Amino acid sequence: MAGVNDGATASGGSSKAKVVVVMGATATGKSKLAVDLALRFGGEVINSDKIQVHDGLDVVTNKATAAERRGVPHHLIGGVSPDADYTTADFCRDATRAVESILERRRVPIIAGGSNRYLEALLDGGGEPAAAGGFRRRYECCFLWVDSDLVVLDRYIADRVDCMMEQGLVREVRALFRHEDADYSRGIRRAIGVPEMDGYFRIEAAGALDGDDELRARLLAAAVDEIKTNTCVLARRQLDKIHRLHGLRGWSDIHRLDVTQVLELKVRDARNTNAQSAAWETDVVSPAARIVGTFLPAVNNGVVEGARDNGKDRFFLTPKEVAAPGVCTATEWFGQQLNMAVMSPSRGFVGLGSAAAAV
Repeated sequence: MAGVNDGATASGGSSKAKVVVVMGATATGKSKLAVDLALRFGGEVINSDKIQVHDGLDVVTNKATAAERRGVPHHLIGGVSPDADYTTADFCRDATRAVESILERRRVPIIAGGSNRYLEALLDGGGEPAAAGGFRRRYECCFLWVDSDLVVLDRYIADRVDCMMEQGLVREVRALFRHEDADYSRGIRRAIGVPEMDGYFRIEAAGALDGDDELRARLLAAAVDEIKTNTCVLARRQLDKIHRLHGLRGWSDIHRLDVTQVLELKVRDARNTNAQSAAWETDVVSPAARIVGTFLPAVNNGVVEGARDNGKDRFFLTPKEVAAPGVCTATEWFGQQLNMAVMSPSRGFVGLGSAAAAV
C-alpha cells in the first residue's frame, strides 16, 4: 500500500523522508496539535519532553490521556524508570528508531514536546561532531511553533495548575516523596510540581499540620504559587531557546501559529467549548494543516489524499483504509464530528471535517 511518506515532495524536489516537528512553550497545545495533524495525515507522535519519557506522575507531567490521544500511536511516553537518567543521547537513539519504524509503515512521524535541547541534539548533534547533521541528511523537517502572548499564557498556566490540583497533584506527588532523599536532580523528580511540594510534605510528615487546617491551607497555597511561578519561568526559558534556534542555520523556516485567542477563551469563558474549538481550528489547526499538506509528498493511493482542496481541509480515505484491520474508523481517523459524509464506490469515504475538539 502506498503511503503518505514516500520520500518525495509534490514537486519532486526532495528525496528525503518527511518529519513534522511541533515546538512551543509548555501549555500551548503542542500535544493536541500533534494529535490533530496525525489524525489528518496518517501520523504517529514521538514525545520529545524529557520528563514525560518517565513512568509515573501523569497529572504533574500533563501526559496526554488515552482519550486525548484519540487512537493515535504515541512513542516515548513513559517506559523509562522514574529514577533513571535519560540523556540526550538516549533520546536521539530512541527517537531515531521511532522515526524509522513509523516511516517503514508509510506513516508520518510527528515529533512534539517542550525539550528543545533534545530536538537540537537530535537534529544538529548536540555539539557532538560525529552526530552533527546526521538526522538532517536523512530527513527533511517541517517546523511548527505554537506560540502565545505571555500574559495570556501565564493566566492559562495558573488555571491549568489549579486543574492539576483538582485532578490529584498532591496525592500523586506524595506517593513519590522520600523523607530521607531531597535530591530533585534525577529522573522524574525534576518535574515542576515535585520539589515545590517538598517543604509541605516534610512539615506534614512531622505531624505539624495535624488539626491545623489553616496552616495546611496556607502552606499548600504557597507551594501551588511556586509551581505556577516556576512553570511560567520554564515557558520563558523554552521561548528563549526557540528564539535562539530560529537564528541558527537550518532553523530559520519555523512556522508560528498563534494560540493566544484559544487560551484567552479557555481562561475567560471556560465553559464555551464551541468557541474554543472554532478558534483552535481557525488559528492553529487549519494553517498547520495547510503547511503540512504542502510539505508532505502528494499521494494518489495512500492514507490521505487531497490534503488541501481550495483552501479547505478536505481529506479522502480509500476503501481499503476505511475498514482495514487495526485502523480506526473514518470518524475516529479525523478525530472529530463530520458535517458531511459520502461513501463513493470509486473513491471510498469522503469527508469534510467540522471544527476540531477543544484544546
